This record gives sequence, C-alpha cells and structure tokens, in this order.
Amino acid sequence: MPQLWLSRSWTTRPPRVGEAADAYKFVDRDTFLAHADSGGFVESAEVFGHLYGTPIPDPPVGNDLLLEIDVQGANQVRTLHPDAVVILIDVPSRAAQEERLRARGDDEALIARRLARADAEAEAGRALADYVIVNEDLDRAIEESAAIVEMHRSVGSPPS
Repeated sequence: MPQLWLSRSWTTRPPRVGEAADAYKFVDRDTFLAHADSGGFVESAEVFGHLYGTPIPDPPVGNDLLLEIDVQGANQVRTLHPDAVVILIDVPSRAAQEERLRARGDDEALIARRLARADAEAEAGRALADYVIVNEDLDRAIEESAAIVEMHRSVGSPPS
C-alpha cells in the first residue's frame, strides 16, 4: 500500500525554544546557499530574513509526497509540476493565528510582520490551491487532508 512521505525542509533560522530537533534541518546560510547553487532544492525562499527550502524529494516509487511549504514554495512547485495537488491549510481566524504565533514563542515584531502579510498570503494561497482546509481542529484537518490524498490516489489526477 502506498505511503505518504513528509518532506523535511531546511532553514537558516535558529530553532525555537522547545522545537523538535527534527522539525527542520537547521543549517548556516553558506551551507544552504551551496545546496541551492547545486540545484538541491525543489523550492526555496527567503522569509523574514531566513532561508527555507525543500530538498529535491526522492520517495520510494509508488508513494505520495507531502510538502509542507508556504505560498511562495507552492508557486514554485506548481510551476515545475503543474499536476501537483495544492492544499491550503488555513487558520480559522487572524486571532487564532496570532495566538498560535505567540504560543510557539515568536517575538512581537515577528508576529506583527507575519500578521501584516497574512491576508495577502491567504488570498494568494486560495487562488493557487485546489483545496482549502481550515485548521480549526487538527484531527479533522488531518482527516480531510488524508481524504484528498486518497481520492487522488484512486483517481490519479488533480482536479480541473
């Protein structure tokens, strides 16, 4: 049975307090840029002064790949792979987004910058996405995402 493989992005930002060591591959800027120069990323972007990128994936044949990326990355992937299925996972409200940013330990200046860009990013994401899931309940959002993947496994093509 096919499995779902989750990509592990690289970043130049430092780990947050309490963040799992395997949440990202944390690297310095020179290491990141050398990997990018060698064509090692399927997508990459600079976000608030830090570099983020998804290494070229290599899941076993017959398995699905899930990229956990932002709108900039999704645009890059869609350009390279027009048949990619894009699912936007959105927050239920800006208040919920602000609460989540605070809970993960972001400083006030970064929270303000992220919230200032949130509406435009959500609008761009909705225009790009084949599906939108509002992450009000994590278990439900996971179930909805899994159902979309399963549907595309059986159909074998993205929506029109």
